[in-house]
Amino acid sequence: VQLVESGGGLVQAGGSLRLSCAASGSTFSINTMGWYRQAAGKQRELVAAITSGGGSTNYADSVKGRFTISRDNAKNTMYLQMNSLRPEDTAVYFCHALSQTYMNYWGKGTLVTVSS
Repeated sequence: VQLVESGGGLVQAGGSLRLSCAASGSTFSINTMGWYRQAAGKQRELVAAITSGGGSTNYADSVKGRFTISRDNAKNTMYLQMNSLRPEDTAVYFCHALSQTYMNYWGKGTLVTVSS
């Protein structure tokens, strides 16, 4: 499975961005997918996750009510709609996929910078 993120960039505080993660390869094996982020000097943290059918999602407390995760299995793509962005949301955002056999796959990341 290969994962490629896109949609990062520079935005002012209060603005919005939508990240995309395109999956290719053995996509039939993908189960749960998620977005993680890593700010400079900090550990990577889970932002949001979504089950294979999209029926269940969970979010970090810091993004609840502002971010929305979704996936389009027909397009093998996952999204993260980010609204009301804050400077503390600045980080590299990574796409993650967990296969049915518990293999972990990661994208290379996309940088989101929120200016105050």
